[in-house]
Parts: sequence; C-alpha cells; structure tokens
Amino acid sequence: MKKLLKNLGVWIIIAMIVGIIVGVFMGPDASAFKPLGDLFIQLIKMLVVPLVFVSIISGAAALGETKSAGLIGTVSIGYMLITTVISILLALLFGELFQPGVSVDQTTVTSLAATYETADTAAPVAMGFWDTVIGMIPANPIEALTSGNILQIIIFGLFFGFGVSALAQEKRQRICNGLNTILEALIWCIGKVMFVAPLGVFGLIADATGTFGFEVLLQVANVLWIDIIVILIIGLGLYPLTVALFSRVKLKDYFRAMIKPQIVSFSTASSLATLPVNMNACDEMGISKQTSGFVLPLGATINMSGNAIYYALLATFFAQFYGIDLTMGHYISITIVCALGAIGQAGVPGPTLLAAAVLVAADIPLEGLPLFYALDRIFDMMRTTLNITGDAACAAVVDRFVKR
Repeated sequence: MKKLLKNLGVWIIIAMIVGIIVGVFMGPDASAFKPLGDLFIQLIKMLVVPLVFVSIISGAAALGETKSAGLIGTVSIGYMLITTVISILLALLFGELFQPGVSVDQTTVTSLAATYETADTAAPVAMGFWDTVIGMIPANPIEALTSGNILQIIIFGLFFGFGVSALAQEKRQRICNGLNTILEALIWCIGKVMFVAPLGVFGLIADATGTFGFEVLLQVANVLWIDIIVILIIGLGLYPLTVALFSRVKLKDYFRAMIKPQIVSFSTASSLATLPVNMNACDEMGISKQTSGFVLPLGATINMSGNAIYYALLATFFAQFYGIDLTMGHYISITIVCALGAIGQAGVPGPTLLAAAVLVAADIPLEGLPLFYALDRIFDMMRTTLNITGDAACAAVVDRFVKR
C-alpha cells in the first residue's frame, strides 16, 4: 500500500477521478481550479525547448558515431527511420479517417475553437511545400530557441550534434559529457515539476469536465482503439513483411521467438528492461550476436515508432478537438518532429515533453494534454511492445546485409 501511495502515476489517476467528480458537481464554477492546471502547463513549456535542444544534440552526436560501424549503422538507421515515418503517416491517415477528436456536441467544438482563436497562440497559416522546407531551417538559431520553434530547433540540433560527432574522440567526449550533465540537471527539474502534476491534472480535468461535460473525457478512449489498430498493422503487417522479404529469418521463427520479449515489454513498458530478453530472442532466430549486440541497444534508444504513432494521433485529436484545420505544412512538421524527436527520446523520461513538442510544432494548445495521463500507462505498454518488435525485425534485416 505504501508503494502505491509513493507512485506518482497513482496520484495522477486519483487527481483525475477527483477532478471529474468536482467538475460534474460544480459545473462551470470548477474553472476556479484552472490556474492550478495553467501553472503545470507553464512549467512544462519552460522545459520543452532546452530539453528537446540538448537531447537532440546529444542523441545526434551519439548517432553520428555509428558511421564507424559502417554498413550495420547505415542499414539500421535507415530501416528505423523509414518504418517510423510509415508509422506516422498511417497514424495521421487513421486520425483523419476516424476523426477521434470531433465532438458529438458541436457547441463544444465551437466554444473551444473560439477560445483558441482569442488565445495568444497564432492562428495556423497555410504554407506550401517549399515554404515549409525552407522554414525548417533557422536563419537565426538563437531566435528559434527564444521563440520556441521546435522544428527549427530540432534541425539545428541535428546539424550541431553531427558536427560534434565529427570531432576527435577526446574533444567529442568532453562535449558529450557536458551535454549529458546538462541533461541530468534538466531531468532533475522534470522530476520536481512532476510533483505538481497531480494538482495540475486535477485543475485541468475539473475545469474541462465542469465547462464541457463528461463526454469530453470519453473522447479520449477513441484515440486508444485507433492506436491499437495502427500498432497491430505495423506490428503484425509491416515488420513481419520486412522480415519475410529482406531477411533470412523464417516468419514462424520470428513470431515464436518474439512472444517472450513482447510479454516482458508489455508488463514493464521499458525497452531497456526488455533488452536482454530481446537479445535471447534474436539468438533463437539465428541472428548473429554481432548484429543484435549493435542493433538492439541502438533501437532501444532511437527506434520509437510506437511513440511516434501516439504523438501523431495526439496531434490530430487535439487539432480536431480545438477545431483547428491542419495544413500540409503542419502535417510535415508533425511527421518530422515525431521521427527526428525519437533520436533524443532516450533522454526524456516519459512521453510528456516530446508530446508537448509535437503539439507546439503544429500550433496546437497544450492545455488538453493531461486528459491522456490516466491512460498513459496503457498507451506506454503498447508502444513499447511495438518498439522492441521493430528492433528485432531490424536486427533480422540488417543481419542479411552484413558478413558474420
């Protein structure tokens, strides 16, 4: 019992339940608790830019070192990026097809859209393809940091990180050590901010329930089943297809060997905790230890297709929820931030900060993000299972292209 009470996730769920009850009974008067939620959101916004920036540089610097691994590194990274982008595009397609964020009560959408239009956030501006591509490159990186332009920050961070990876080992190591130290400090800050999470969630949920009714919370469940469908398509369709077409591993051996690591990943929601079990699974498939020893740890760090699916669905959900029409430029931004953001994901504890970065990149308000906190553990278990499944599939494909 004491362990449960010390668990932050338990307190967040309790805060959501209490917030719902207060919102139902107090109605619009529950908006008095909204400042608690605003405080929490503001603290998250404070950490998004520095955390994403430092994480991307650190991740890119480490990623750049894989050039020494030659063909293994090239094929691994290429496979992970391609499958992640496909996952994102499929999630965006299903998000637009099933419209999980469209409210049954149109007055809710109208009210939320009106609130968004009168807020400080600038209204979306239609941009062409080349405008979007050129706009990704910051003319002034300092200005991108101060204005919170997540896409430009990621692009500059990648360039800078690859530049760091090109330095001599001694110089590179000093910079990487410094970046990791900064990351540790930022992670400490996040840990302290998360102590405020139960109060923030309570305030936001009470306000949302009191203002717009309980049906708003029921809409969150729509994202869950869409997420499950997309994960099944990628996990049972795309990954096995690549194994069948581009590896020497038989599909029946692949499915049989993956049962145990999938169970472990689903229960622990941790790619790193599943790493030893996943390596044993690769041994059972006949994949060389040289390949699995490189690909699986790399995949546990940067192969986050399950996370990318979740972030893409969040973006489409909240865009529909707030009545925001996403342009092609926004879709490109979401895809790039989801895909490249995975490089720095290992330095970010939990999904909150990168999810916030994706929403910011698409000009979508963050205020609704805590609506998903209660279900986040379920989402996390599913996306982690997909991630480690993709790691093993990548190892199987890479093993065909390298000499043992």
